[in-house]
Amino acid sequence: MVPDWKVVQDYLEILEFPELKGIIFMQTACQTVQHQRGRRQYNKLRNLLKDARHDCVLFANEFQQHCYLPRERGESMEKWQTRSIYNAAVWYYHHCQDRMPIVMVTEDEEAIQQYGSETEGVFVISFKNYLDNFWPDLKAAHELCDSILQSRRERENESQESHGKEYAEHLPLEVLEAGIKSGRYIQGILNVNKHRAQMEAFVRLQGASCKDSGLVSDILIHGMKARNRSIHGDVVVVELLSKNEWKGRTAALCENDSDDKALGDPPSEPMPTGRVVGILQKNWRDYVVTFPSKGEVQSQGKNAQKILVTPWDYRIPKIRISTQQAEALQDFRVVVRIDSWESTSVYPNGHFVRVLGRIGDLEGEIATILVENSISVVPFSEAQIVLQKNWTSLHCHQERMCEMPVNTPGNPWKVSPEEERERKDLRETHLVFSIDPKGCEDVDDTLSVRTLANGNLELGVHIADVTHFVPPNSYIDIEARTRATTYYLADRRYDMLPSVLSADLCSLLGGVHRYAVSVIWELDKTSYEIKKVWYGRTIIRSAYKLFYEAAQELLDGNFHAVDDIPEFRDLDERSRQAKLEELVWAIGKLTDIARHIRAKRDRCGALELEGVEIRVQLDEKKNIHDLIPKQPLEVHETVAECMILANHWVAKKIWESFPHQALLRQHPPPHQEFFSELRECAKAKGFFIDTRSNKTLADSLDNANDPNDPIVNRLLRSMATQAMSNALYFSTGSCAEEEFHHYGLALDKYTHFTSPIRRYSDIVVHRLLMAAISKDKKMEIKDNLFSNKDLEELCRHINNRNRAAQHSQKQSTELFQCMYFKDKDPENEERCISDGVIYSIRTNGVLVFIPRFGIKGAAYLRNKDGLVISCGSDSRSEWKPGSLHRFQDRITSTTTGGESVTFHLFDHVTVRISVQASRCHSDTIRLEIISNKPYLRPDTELLHQSSLLLKSDLVKEVTRTVEEAQLAQEVKVNVIQEDYQKYCQTKGRSLYTLLEEIRDLALLDVSNSYEM
Repeated sequence: MVPDWKVVQDYLEILEFPELKGIIFMQTACQTVQHQRGRRQYNKLRNLLKDARHDCVLFANEFQQHCYLPRERGESMEKWQTRSIYNAAVWYYHHCQDRMPIVMVTEDEEAIQQYGSETEGVFVISFKNYLDNFWPDLKAAHELCDSILQSRRERENESQESHGKEYAEHLPLEVLEAGIKSGRYIQGILNVNKHRAQMEAFVRLQGASCKDSGLVSDILIHGMKARNRSIHGDVVVVELLSKNEWKGRTAALCENDSDDKALGDPPSEPMPTGRVVGILQKNWRDYVVTFPSKGEVQSQGKNAQKILVTPWDYRIPKIRISTQQAEALQDFRVVVRIDSWESTSVYPNGHFVRVLGRIGDLEGEIATILVENSISVVPFSEAQIVLQKNWTSLHCHQERMCEMPVNTPGNPWKVSPEEERERKDLRETHLVFSIDPKGCEDVDDTLSVRTLANGNLELGVHIADVTHFVPPNSYIDIEARTRATTYYLADRRYDMLPSVLSADLCSLLGGVHRYAVSVIWELDKTSYEIKKVWYGRTIIRSAYKLFYEAAQELLDGNFHAVDDIPEFRDLDERSRQAKLEELVWAIGKLTDIARHIRAKRDRCGALELEGVEIRVQLDEKKNIHDLIPKQPLEVHETVAECMILANHWVAKKIWESFPHQALLRQHPPPHQEFFSELRECAKAKGFFIDTRSNKTLADSLDNANDPNDPIVNRLLRSMATQAMSNALYFSTGSCAEEEFHHYGLALDKYTHFTSPIRRYSDIVVHRLLMAAISKDKKMEIKDNLFSNKDLEELCRHINNRNRAAQHSQKQSTELFQCMYFKDKDPENEERCISDGVIYSIRTNGVLVFIPRFGIKGAAYLRNKDGLVISCGSDSRSEWKPGSLHRFQDRITSTTTGGESVTFHLFDHVTVRISVQASRCHSDTIRLEIISNKPYLRPDTELLHQSSLLLKSDLVKEVTRTVEEAQLAQEVKVNVIQEDYQKYCQTKGRSLYTLLEEIRDLALLDVSNSYEM
């Protein structure tokens, strides 16, 4: 099948169906998509061509002597493109010796008439005709095709009927490019404020605009007219308005746009303000929307087939789609795509794609989060079937076949003799062990330490050799590259690799032979200075699979922990004592070494930022028993420092060998203006935060401790975290060496090497390290390494997927928080009353952190009726007429009767928690200050427990509710369980089953989420 240029443009999402294979894309069609549909659409086409599962090819027809046709005088571009593609299809047919019929699919009726019977064996038909004849049973494709056709007809009718313009026309591309070059226009990415989506958007400068404009802040785009049909995420071109037209951003708290009218707060200082004059790159994606309710449909007017649907994401405008199913779909979350946004239309036009699930249903809401973050996870088992069907029949792909290894009781996996010859065997010479959270299945890393004959020490970090089982460009490699990371949601995870690898053959479990990639250092026996380093492939057998708490007990000299270590159970007393002494010495020595390494980094300015990790305690049936905060143990630091050391040394090695194509991780210094809120808040408590360097910042945060309130330091570290730039992967060929630095870790070069089971970046780094070792040995480099350009593109993809993983994790956590509180009566339920700490002051309220549940949110001091909060002699709050006065570190509410109450930064207040339900968007937590005094629980012991410990109640409650709903639909449950087995994902009947490695995001603003 050969699609015409228009078919590729309009029906690409159908061409992406896995059933449609072996498509020949002509260069002419691909270039048209690139020039007319923007980079996102073009990248989708490129990914389709790269994905071996689709078995599609690109034919460069314009560079083939017999296929190229010059454009005739007076011939339109569209006619020439169609004629060129037809001519190439005919040549292709003859090239295949007239044995393989070719179907050219086009939307040009004249071409169908002209070419339909011109060449025997080359059929020219419409796309609808193609689906009807070749794919009559592919229902989803037919529905999508109908939806796209309907949308196109509506657009054509609208363009004929409409004369009045709602928006200014965009300037031509050549005018935009010339304007950017001359400095008249500025290029950047549109970022809509979700709390004021109708009024406020900001353009973050990029490229030359960032350096040449002289602007230090973002540009405000005020109102929809000035936004001129651009959508959140688009790359836009902006014209600055004259200074007398500049506006300021609003400093008031706001739930949604309806609040804008109710609040009479003056905006802040005027900032550079502009209007969009053109769009360089559309960032359109799949959007989850909700149809209007029955009453709203009737109020939308005479033509009820044209429906305005509301996107789940506040930042996206309403989308007009044509459908006759509006009433049937009003209780569901639905996926739509935008087709166009004409200057004559108030709203963009789009089409219906598919239904996700019912509003409020757990699976439907989780599916919404996945779609909104562009996370698509193909079932591994299904994909392997595709692999076998697709690739075994294609001789040209035989070398890319990746047989999944087998490890069953009847056919156990064994170390191969060839690998034994080529690898360093550490099984009899080294005490290797892992230290992980309880219940961890995917053990990426193990450690070893021993004394050498010369008295020096040898430290080893041994990482799972994933690349042995995942050859470049094999199916598993392509799938892992697409996923880029393991996605952790609040109640499940989607693994980057199939479980036979992630939880078995790549996992460095205790007592089994495994392949590893090792970094081994020789250290001075007293100073621990590094004398030499060795990198290479090894074979290990981990002696112990320890969990953190047991390792810490042994480090502290409490040897009763041995009873919890299975490897000690069947030993006689003498052997047990000898092995225990050996293990205790190793843990102690590792900790000494780690202290030395950490101290060295501290002297350079390494930061300790706020972030709490939690793990789940499971019973024998893998059901949730409790949620335990990860107590800060020294062995956590020990393991982390060893991993940071390995990552640092591998980064140096691959950069030395491949200075222009190594994958490293940079963490740029933050902009100083982002620290202003941190400095002001610290000042309110009498602390000075010096942000001139990472060293001064780290020292200031260490000194900013309030002995009476430890939460103050937590919040200050949280604010420092929010001020940070994101750490990003990059290719060394695209950056100057002085930009390689990692600000947070205080290292000149850093990468990720130690978690290849759950991060694709680490797989790339393993291949680079193996190539560097081969280069040192003057051996041939087996793997084709990425060029700088390809690696830079891959880094962009991985960075994008990491952001999606962070967003989805945060959103799923918020979903479960809301599910927990939704059915509770906030007036009478004790759990809905909690202690809160004020950490930011706004013009109409405050931002509050609730330690008990790890929740951050807004608490209004003036309500929608204009009344302000008042606290009487009993400290209880009520609403009265009055006014608010905001200062830098406090806000005062004064009633018309003269009563006043002041709230200061870091004040403890009593807060009521409830849920703000929303039909079209996600539910949100609502906070209300009910007393200006701290909340003291009757059970004071609970007050001192970590906030996250109490999340176990949330987990159990939500788990129980969902399980009851599942039991009520047993048939459905069976289907769901079969699906999860098929997906090979770690999803159980109980929720929160595998959160061991999730970083709790409750304290982090995900827009500034920070990961080392």
